[in-house]
Amino acid sequence: MIKYFGSLINRWVIAGALLTTSLLLAVTYFAVEIIRDDTAPASTATVILNVIYPPTNMPEVNTPSPIMTSTPTTPIPPSPPPGVIAVGAFVQIAGTGGDGLRLRSAPSLDGEIQSLGYEAEVFQVQDGPRSSDGYTWWFLVAPYDQALSGWGVANFLAVVQNP
Repeated sequence: MIKYFGSLINRWVIAGALLTTSLLLAVTYFAVEIIRDDTAPASTATVILNVIYPPTNMPEVNTPSPIMTSTPTTPIPPSPPPGVIAVGAFVQIAGTGGDGLRLRSAPSLDGEIQSLGYEAEVFQVQDGPRSSDGYTWWFLVAPYDQALSGWGVANFLAVVQNP
């Protein structure tokens, strides 16, 4: 009888442990369900990526394919004399000590800074000269990106040969 009573106790202990474990798991599950927030976040972060292209030493050159047989519709202007800044000339930013040249919206120190031309970067002159604030200003445009443009001071420009 003692042997039977002992196995009966073991069965009750095992059944009680299983019942207690099940009860604890159920309580934990419902507690987590109550605490968990199912709503989406109020706002999401937006990542803004600014692409900054590295400076170039020479402008991009588009050479015509040998298959092309048509002639350009606009004539190519003659190159200005060597060493002279003029409309159509290619100039390289030089002498800024690595700081670059501020390209402005107007030929003046009061003109808003639109972009920065890096040391040794090449631009093409499209307008000028204009005198203002004791400086000579030229309107410069990057040959690889027409959006990169502005008025720059001639003190930091060196003429380079046409590419």
